[in-house]
Amino acid sequence: MFRNYRLKNYNFKMIINVLVLAAMGLVFIHSANPSFVTKQALGIVMGVCVMVTVSLIDFQVFTGSSRILYLINLALLIGVKLFGKNVNNAKRWFSLGPLGTFQPSELSKVIMIIVVADFLVMHQDDLNEPKTLGKLALLCAPPLYLILDQPSLSSALDICFIILGMVFVAGLSSKLIVRCLIVGIPLLAVFLWYVQTPGQILLKPHQVARIMSFLHPENYADSTALQTNNSIMAIGSGGLFGKGFGSNTISDVSASDVNLVSESQTDFIFSVVGEEFGFVGCVIVIGVLALLVFQCVQTAKKAGSLIGCYVATGVAGYMGFQSFINIAVATGTMPNTGQPLPFISYGLSSLLSASIAIGLLLNIHLQRKRH
Repeated sequence: MFRNYRLKNYNFKMIINVLVLAAMGLVFIHSANPSFVTKQALGIVMGVCVMVTVSLIDFQVFTGSSRILYLINLALLIGVKLFGKNVNNAKRWFSLGPLGTFQPSELSKVIMIIVVADFLVMHQDDLNEPKTLGKLALLCAPPLYLILDQPSLSSALDICFIILGMVFVAGLSSKLIVRCLIVGIPLLAVFLWYVQTPGQILLKPHQVARIMSFLHPENYADSTALQTNNSIMAIGSGGLFGKGFGSNTISDVSASDVNLVSESQTDFIFSVVGEEFGFVGCVIVIGVLALLVFQCVQTAKKAGSLIGCYVATGVAGYMGFQSFINIAVATGTMPNTGQPLPFISYGLSSLLSASIAIGLLLNIHLQRKRH
């Protein structure tokens, strides 16, 4: 399981990139709510240990156990539904006592990358057949349904985007993509119409409210849209260079001081970046995240095996799509739906899951010359 790897082949650039993001996260979390800094720092230490450990294990140990991991994933998602902690009518977390909470849907992203990568390798010759795509849909349906039922629409969408990216790289037919777009765009219009009708059963009331507040913000100014509007206002108030770290003067009060943006240490951490470090700070954060995604893509291109390529592609999608969703929500580009910013937002589940994903990537990079 553990192999002898040469230190010179280790991707230290990726580790440095991750540590830079984590350090930025501590700074931003301190500005949002200093009480979370200690736990986040301990989480970073744990995350680095997990990342290094996973990086020294042959990634094919994980891909070879994809069926077992899939069952573990289902067990965790069913378990949180039955025994999870209820917060605001949502059961997404296991309570870990003084350690905080654990969110299985975050780990599910990594597990589904492994499961789908193994499936794509087994079906590389018949991927574009309807039967094969139907099998893939059936494989992904149970965990996605359980995540939607928590409810956690954003995590389900994130996993769908990741899977679509992997399938595209695996060689999905361009003709099939065009056909899906021709059918999918009208279906999206029908869906948006349907969820606005009385008695619709597809989405929860709060999910409908978030979509409606995005489409018609003028009708939801005092409710669902308020959080996003305050986030946009906080980002805009930062201007070009921001108000500065820890801005809390009477003449220049920050949004965190008056709690204009709730949960700013998690889903709306980007509003802290924009307010205190301005447009320049936002560009730097996006640039470092983009560099991490680029490193993931480079690892996929140079992977010595097909399954390594697919896993690395999935991790690239994980980092890229989740970052996009978080920033898009904070800037009002997407409906309000929570996703943490990788290695920056507060949260042990997100931090450890992302660390496992990067650990897999580091091992793929180590083996690029062995295959």
